[in-house]
Amino acid sequence: MSDSVGLLRSYVQGRWQVPEDEGAPLYHAATGAEVARVSATGIPAAAALEYGRRVGGPALRELTFHQRGALLKALGSYLREHREGLYERSTWTGATRGDAKFDVDGGIGVLLGYASKAKRELPNDTVYTEGAVEPLGKGGSFLGQHVATPLHGVAVQINAFNFPVWGPLEKLAPAFLAGMPSVIKPAAPTAYLTARLVELIIESGLLPDGTVQLICGGAGELLEQVGSQDVVSFTGSAATAQKVRTHPTLVRNAVRFNAEADSLNVSILGPESGPGTAEFDLYVRQLVTEMTVKAGQKCTAIRRALVPEALIEPVTEAAVERLRDVTVGHPADPSVGMGPLVSTEQRAEVRRSLKALRDAGRVVHGDPESVEVTGADAERGAFVSPVLLRADHPERAEPHEVEAFGPVATLLPYSSAAHAVDLAARGGGSLAGSVVTSDTDFAREVVVGAAPWHGRLLVLDEANAAESTGHGSPLPALVHGGPGRAGGGEELGGVRGVLHYMQRTAVQAGPDVLTAVTGRWMPGASRAVSRTHPFRKSLAQLRVGDAVVAGPRSVTAEDVAHFAEFTGDTFYAHTDEEAAAANPLFGGIVAHGYLVVSFAAGLFVAPEPGPVLANYGLENLRFLTPVKPGDELTVSLTCKQITPRTDADYGEVRWDTDVTNQDGDSVAKYDVLTMVAKENPA
Repeated sequence: MSDSVGLLRSYVQGRWQVPEDEGAPLYHAATGAEVARVSATGIPAAAALEYGRRVGGPALRELTFHQRGALLKALGSYLREHREGLYERSTWTGATRGDAKFDVDGGIGVLLGYASKAKRELPNDTVYTEGAVEPLGKGGSFLGQHVATPLHGVAVQINAFNFPVWGPLEKLAPAFLAGMPSVIKPAAPTAYLTARLVELIIESGLLPDGTVQLICGGAGELLEQVGSQDVVSFTGSAATAQKVRTHPTLVRNAVRFNAEADSLNVSILGPESGPGTAEFDLYVRQLVTEMTVKAGQKCTAIRRALVPEALIEPVTEAAVERLRDVTVGHPADPSVGMGPLVSTEQRAEVRRSLKALRDAGRVVHGDPESVEVTGADAERGAFVSPVLLRADHPERAEPHEVEAFGPVATLLPYSSAAHAVDLAARGGGSLAGSVVTSDTDFAREVVVGAAPWHGRLLVLDEANAAESTGHGSPLPALVHGGPGRAGGGEELGGVRGVLHYMQRTAVQAGPDVLTAVTGRWMPGASRAVSRTHPFRKSLAQLRVGDAVVAGPRSVTAEDVAHFAEFTGDTFYAHTDEEAAAANPLFGGIVAHGYLVVSFAAGLFVAPEPGPVLANYGLENLRFLTPVKPGDELTVSLTCKQITPRTDADYGEVRWDTDVTNQDGDSVAKYDVLTMVAKENPA
């Protein structure tokens, strides 16, 4: 692999474009050698937005959620095949092999995670229906439904230097799935790695034209051109987030904005977790890991380690002992446990912050000004020692206000759970916190107390340690963000992240119109009852609203008694007339709810082999009116939603099921889920 890539190109308007000047130099974090140059001079930022809106957006909006998810899955697989090159270039940023995997594999994992979400939780449609239908009138002819549709703009992402692969991909995945194209603006110090990532994306040929663009260098006029249909997502410092948030164009056009900023994250050790316990060892190991992975340059890294007053000495000793085993040096050396910071400028910033932190505490491990380095020059590279401080007066402001964005953490003693919560809150809002304890009562008090100041909280103990992803690992299914200093935004969070790039609209209409808009049959909408049983129709033939009405079937006392004996469900309401009569809800023997469901299935099912492959569940089952011996049951089964699978020759059909008695009262309502072949068997 080349040790330099020269002047970085941007990818705009469907082609690679070279800046008009020679750009500013970017340096190898470990050797100080120039590895690239970066500039955005002459790169048409405004044209990138226009191209995304005109070309990328329409192409994405033609695809269903499932089709977009399939493309994300294919892209994730492609990048996985080419990740070795990304690992190699990651060493330029100061990343060890483990650091590179955290970044690269984490980003690929987000793509695959969202692809899975699309298949399991989103419809094979272009409209997302949110929540239940709302009756707006007494007769059922006027309904309301919230729907979400893609914004007709561009997702502009401004990324931090510390995760040049994971950062762009974790923003790209939900935006792409929502139907919005992205413009990626990487941080300059590691832009060469993001540029290679985008090269791979373009080389794959998987994504529609205009859905991914790249601008290396300054944002320039990019923010000047965003409009009300665009979304701006920022990752970086709290100070810069504030500047972007208050940009006049964003304010004037009410541009949707999300910030994920560095924060003073906390980890709290439970008072019962002394030396010799699994939790004590987990706490110390996690603290040192969070200090040294990516050389501490993680927005989720532990900055404040809260320890019971009685355990401050043993924790200090154990952490220092573990830190002594950390080898600092060239990230390509397999014996190295921690590489350099991303740049000498970042090293200078860490040292400045350490001066403020030392006013409130003392250094118990590491030298802020010098470090022994393996395989590199300590001064030419951006190396620092892991530095652990101890502040015996935890109310001092500095540890709760000053962040050294590097391998730095401060030990702080606390006296009670309430004291720990108070200290955690003094950080002003954090992305992530952790509680390491085996005491569930302590865990509840701290979690409930600290939650308003945190976007994510991990409770770690011996039982979940083997599967836990750790304090500093955001996950696609969970929210990544935090209040206050942490930016006040939310990323990821599964479908929540997708909806951030969509417009929620309340649609008020009649049942037939809402059925047409949402692709879901609505109560009160027209049904199509024909001679052909809907179970005889393939997915290609079936239509929303196709229905069968079957019955009536009488329920006898013998049926109830037999079902009780056969199943073993001899609850008194089904077997004891006197006790059942005293029940204010029943006033006598009633049929089992599952007997009603079983009878309903017997009424609506078509028994012969056909396109229906399997019944794989019921959802939203409610028993509404007691069924007594002598009642007659009728069932209405209506095709509610059709979801073809993109990777199989069958799909899911959701059936609205309404079981009524002889008076027309609903006795049970639920959804039946079936798998149906796309074509009828030969």
